[in-house]
Amino acid sequence: MPWIHFHAGNNGYVKACCVANINYGNINNQSLEKIWNGEPINNLREKFKKGIPDNRCSVCINREKAGAKSIRLETHEKFPNININQIQAPIYFDIRFSNVCNFKCRTCWHGASSKWFDDAKKLGRNVSDKAIINNINDFNDFIEKTGEALLKAKEIYFAGGEPLVTEEHYLLLEYLLKHNATNIHLRYNTNFSKLIFKKWNIIELWSRFKHVEIMASVDDSHINGQMIRDGFSWELFLKNREGIKKLKNIVFKVSPTISVYNIKQLPAFYLLLLELDIITPENFYINILERPYHFNIKILSEEKKRKIKENYHVFIQSTIDLPQAIINSFMDIVSFMNEENLHQKYWTKFKKEDNLISEFQTKRNY
Repeated sequence: MPWIHFHAGNNGYVKACCVANINYGNINNQSLEKIWNGEPINNLREKFKKGIPDNRCSVCINREKAGAKSIRLETHEKFPNININQIQAPIYFDIRFSNVCNFKCRTCWHGASSKWFDDAKKLGRNVSDKAIINNINDFNDFIEKTGEALLKAKEIYFAGGEPLVTEEHYLLLEYLLKHNATNIHLRYNTNFSKLIFKKWNIIELWSRFKHVEIMASVDDSHINGQMIRDGFSWELFLKNREGIKKLKNIVFKVSPTISVYNIKQLPAFYLLLLELDIITPENFYINILERPYHFNIKILSEEKKRKIKENYHVFIQSTIDLPQAIINSFMDIVSFMNEENLHQKYWTKFKKEDNLISEFQTKRNY
């Protein structure tokens, strides 16, 4: 990834990826060239060339140790024939323009959702004195610095915040279309709640690109899905899914974040998505939550873990024609869950946090 990947995140800091706190520089006050050829990124490249892991890559290291697939391994699969000696600029961009979001998910935080601001202030966890945190200060300056590389990119990944309610995301799509850069693989992590934003119709824009991959961040159906992701509507999700079925250039996946809130219901949720023709059998992308640790599935009691493991085995054995990739994903969850016992350390904190968030949510709904 240090040879192909460019992740612009909180406050413009360019980091190794979206989970490792390895800072290369800041796109708001440095050029892409200076960052891409700078000492921090070159030091990491030299380390990796020698096969030396970096402790700041603990998320991938821990997942692989637990037998689960990591971002590192996924990136190797996605870009299998890359000659790192021939890469002059990033070909895989991960763009987070801001924390603007219209949802407030239980397992999220203020840095990734502007909607979290009020509750974060009550909990003393706001990371700014304003709800909205702009990562890219000046869109035109960003394009001036990165535009040439963006037009030659193989993939651009949009996350947030929520990209479908972020104005700069649409401005970037218009920039790509203006320069006929329509062969780029567009990939989204989105709550999929807005198909029209201000003057833009995202269906019309997507229809002009060769390949669009949507990973809808939906953790469960109906009431539980709405409890986990404050702002989510199951009915609206179904309506929006139906609205894009006519676009044959779109691969649609559901990408639940696996936490204590949905691990038990996951097999039933997967089967419901198939029954309603929301996804094809292989298009279920598992994202196992690492932090906050008090929502991590490793905090479950040994008895609950045992029952979940048994239920997953029954699900795998009883489901006809279950793709091997899906079987692997469910087994990855079990391996990750059982890799460490954090029940004693975090269960009390989970109950406290869960009660607080439920109280905030009840007051708003009231």
